Amino acid sequence: MTATNTFCNGSTRKLPRTKMVDDAELPRIHAATVRLLEGTGVIFEHDEALEIFKNHGAKIDGKTVYIPRDMAETAMDQAPVTFRHEARNQAQSVTIGDGIAPHPNVGCVFCEDMDKGKRRGLLEDYANFQKLSQASEICKLTGATPVAPDDVEASERALYMLYETIKHTDKPLIGSCTVAKKARESLEMVEMVFGQNYLDNHYCVGVSTNPLSPLKFATETLDTIIAYARRGQPVYVLPCAMAGVSAPIDLFGSIVQQNTEAVAGITLTQLIQPGSPAVYCPASTMADMRTALCVYAPPEQFLINSTCLQMAIDFYKVPTRIMAGMTDSKEVDVQAGYETMQNLLMGLMSGGHMVEQVFGVLDAIMTISYEKFIIDEEMMSRVIRICEGVDTSESAMSLDVIQEVGPGGSYITHRDTFTKFKNPWRPTVSFWESYTKWEEKGKESVMARANKKYKEILASRPQTMISPDLDRDLRHFLDRARGLS
Repeated sequence: MTATNTFCNGSTRKLPRTKMVDDAELPRIHAATVRLLEGTGVIFEHDEALEIFKNHGAKIDGKTVYIPRDMAETAMDQAPVTFRHEARNQAQSVTIGDGIAPHPNVGCVFCEDMDKGKRRGLLEDYANFQKLSQASEICKLTGATPVAPDDVEASERALYMLYETIKHTDKPLIGSCTVAKKARESLEMVEMVFGQNYLDNHYCVGVSTNPLSPLKFATETLDTIIAYARRGQPVYVLPCAMAGVSAPIDLFGSIVQQNTEAVAGITLTQLIQPGSPAVYCPASTMADMRTALCVYAPPEQFLINSTCLQMAIDFYKVPTRIMAGMTDSKEVDVQAGYETMQNLLMGLMSGGHMVEQVFGVLDAIMTISYEKFIIDEEMMSRVIRICEGVDTSESAMSLDVIQEVGPGGSYITHRDTFTKFKNPWRPTVSFWESYTKWEEKGKESVMARANKKYKEILASRPQTMISPDLDRDLRHFLDRARGLS
């Protein structure tokens, strides 16, 4: 991994990455990780996973796996530095591990807007957020779970959410963690889109999987890891411990535990399919020790996760994903603004490749706001622009222009300004005109402007982005999967 990363708009990072610890600490973290893997072990609640480890020489005691150093280090070496995530529309494909690739949120239960207030999300809302993601110039992948559709049986959500994503987007896909049968069916649906056997040689759908901290992987998580890894598809390993509750209260201890869980999960993917893509996704935080509740905006969160990004990027050289736009605020207010911006800046400036929880989340990822989705797009674009830094080329130094204008002159009418005046960053929903102009336009709040904009986007989206034949085949597949035909 080189120090220069290509961003999603083609520019390069000029700013150095923000690092929380000295690089000399990284080998210590790895050594502590190996000590835990070999001596303490990790629980895997899955017979097939246990058999995979056993067949490769790991010591097994009940459901606890003791992963030897050479197994873990070989696995981390095998995981690719970058990979190309294919989209149905090839122009939308992205390289993961080289640049910034934001994608929809994972985990919201409620949605809200200014018109209807807070409510349980429905499949219609899920589809709406896929449409907004497709229309977004910032969002590079689609799918995931921006909001769980309450009107679909939990056992069937993975397939129905994937169907809506396929129907309304042509960007790279993200599936859902689910039981083995539904994970395999999800992969079958993706293969219907791309063609038979296409997944054998292409990376077409990724999936997020969570260890059960501390040092444990649950059955459903392992069902998904095994199904996706067997097909060579990207697996995102996302430890999300709470320091003081499911990880040590000392941040360095939480860093070591999180790293151990990520390495354990990635090791399993490489035992199943050596060289298949795996993404290291630090997502831990500090619990509110007054209540033991999970909070997503304490400063300590990125002291933990930025250090683990260092481990992933600098030590293991694997792609990363970071949660970067969270807030614990219950509404779109000033708290939501400063907490979201804190997390966005830290997540992107620490070098996160894939970026999630950046489109509209509220209330510790329980709620997604239609208006905040639009506002967060602008905030993301601000941070991306900051990370691009300053062009320090000779031409950008503008000495000839300064000399031509001279002392006391003006640049507003200079040909250089006319050539480049559209280059500076501009807002999408923030209001930059005068107070008088704002009054003349009805003193609209940023929320009101965001409300109008999301509605305009949804009104302009096509009813479907797939052919009638593919739509029919996918619907028949859904019916068969539910035993309805």
